[in-house]
Amino acid sequence: MWNAVMDQMLRRLIVTGRLGVTWPDGSHRSYGPGDGPQANVTLKDDGIIRELALRPVLALGEGYMDGRIEVPPQELYDFVALLVRNQAQGRMPAWFNIAHALRGWLRGVAQRNNPLRSARNVQHHYDISDDLYRLFLDADMQYSCAYFADPKMSLEDAQRAKKAHIARKLHIERGMRVLDIGCGWGGMALTLARDFGARVTGVTLSENQLATAQKRAEAAGLADRVEFRLLDYRKIGERFDRIVSVGMLEHVGYPHLREYFSKVNDLLEDDGISLIHTIGHVSPPGATSSWIDKYIFPGGYIPNLSEVSAAVERSGLWCTDVEILRGHYGPTLNHWRQRFEAALPKVREMYDERFVRMWRFYLVACEATFEETRQGVFHLQLAHKQYAVPTTRDYLYQDRHGHMLHAAQ
Repeated sequence: MWNAVMDQMLRRLIVTGRLGVTWPDGSHRSYGPGDGPQANVTLKDDGIIRELALRPVLALGEGYMDGRIEVPPQELYDFVALLVRNQAQGRMPAWFNIAHALRGWLRGVAQRNNPLRSARNVQHHYDISDDLYRLFLDADMQYSCAYFADPKMSLEDAQRAKKAHIARKLHIERGMRVLDIGCGWGGMALTLARDFGARVTGVTLSENQLATAQKRAEAAGLADRVEFRLLDYRKIGERFDRIVSVGMLEHVGYPHLREYFSKVNDLLEDDGISLIHTIGHVSPPGATSSWIDKYIFPGGYIPNLSEVSAAVERSGLWCTDVEILRGHYGPTLNHWRQRFEAALPKVREMYDERFVRMWRFYLVACEATFEETRQGVFHLQLAHKQYAVPTTRDYLYQDRHGHMLHAAQ
């Protein structure tokens, strides 16, 4: 029965490209018109067919992790991208659409991330091992979207360009106090202190990140200008000239968006500027992937523009600029994925094969999502006063002398 159900689902789903499926009994069937991307998959047992029919998103990731869904590593991206593209164009079962919509409606309940739960969620992802992240990130350990001002840029240059682009939007002057919410391993904070003369306070909920950031500050001779704290942003009491937050809003959770921006409002000095860098949808609100929520980012949520805008509107802040970065995170993830695959011998010394397949699927699924759906990165520049920043964007692309900047700067 489940083979027939799955067969019918695939006939309705695959409306572009072609998917070849080898079933547990060795038979092979093809789905789709063949006018686009093509991929092949082998289903190893009857149990995974039932699970895919009942909970396709979760079962797809789990089945690949467990080896019950087999796709050669070099073909996994094509397979996932084909499914993501067709999910947006084809027809999923009515019950799936209803269940997905229900999860979206209940996101306000499921994502109540109080300080204790937030700490647990962050530690689930970031406290596994710094050594893993060093294998596929750039040297500065920037775990967020790079800025490919030139598509041919290296990952290292694109991450430096991202930090420079953000720094220009912050309009920093020497001696300013800067708060970095969700400071990661300290790269942004150290850059702002070293290159712009800022005094930076970075907060994180990850003990691993805290320890690494503190060591990096000491090694760089910046410990007197950069302070890192293991602290929830909601517990901060000081005010700052500038606030930056890169890749942290995704961990806040839908119910806390208004609380987050209200706190930014409270912490920002009257003449201050804030820059929030976050993944975002330019499509209607929905639910977090059940697989991502379970295995990668528990409690995470990618907001859409209307949700973020509504929260900002109620915060009392001026939204002085909004930029949507398209076509940057897909290439970033591709660099990470290629580096991860190249480092597999070292990864396997640290983790078992199930973890390897989980991490590979995570990187592939995220890259495919950015390339195949309406998901990008929002840059929200916020201030109390409309003239806190220049009234045109010219300053973002000029040096202090008014000369045009090179793309990689």
